[in-house]
Amino acid sequence: MKIGIIGTGNVGTSLGKIWAQKGQEIFFGSRDPVGVKRLVDRIGVPVKAGTYAEAAEFGEAIVLAIPWSSVEDTIGALGDLKGKIIMDCTNAVAPKLGGLLIGHTTSAAEKIAEWAEGAYVVKSFNSFDPELLPEVPKRSPKPTAFICGDSVQAKSKVKDLGELLGYDVVDAGPLKNARLLEPLAMLWIELAYNQGMGPGIAFKLCRLRKLPE
Repeated sequence: MKIGIIGTGNVGTSLGKIWAQKGQEIFFGSRDPVGVKRLVDRIGVPVKAGTYAEAAEFGEAIVLAIPWSSVEDTIGALGDLKGKIIMDCTNAVAPKLGGLLIGHTTSAAEKIAEWAEGAYVVKSFNSFDPELLPEVPKRSPKPTAFICGDSVQAKSKVKDLGELLGYDVVDAGPLKNARLLEPLAMLWIELAYNQGMGPGIAFKLCRLRKLPE
């Protein structure tokens, strides 16, 4: 799959590197042409790099891995997003990890769907430590990655990408259920940082009873 990565911080870089290693076509978008060139040189697998708009045009799927404060303006600069899959990895967290800026009556993912008209937004990969992403396939049982969105086809493709990362991917329903997944990510942040558990933690959905056939 062709994937445009919007943002070259730890989250976007880690996802893009692993997917490139797994045979996906990756294009990193950045506002910093010098910095993104250095990233390409050190990432160790063939990838492309350029502007945000070029990454968005390249990808049939787009990863949003930028601070929440810049999301609306960035989406406005990406061009026509109709038919694109947007993997929303953002968390609308207040300064100093002070809770969510957007609560249970809407979600960051739903706002992104409003701004990115015609795109298929899938909430995904928003509660993990990117530096520990290579450890995910080594875990048993597999940690759970929850996703949600309104397009079955888009979620199926995102599920495949999550499984390439080593996750047990669980479809949590329509995009409005990002109102549940984003507070879950805030719980991860609270436990990891405010409660001192450290970022090497993950959620796991345990199936204690098989569903009836």
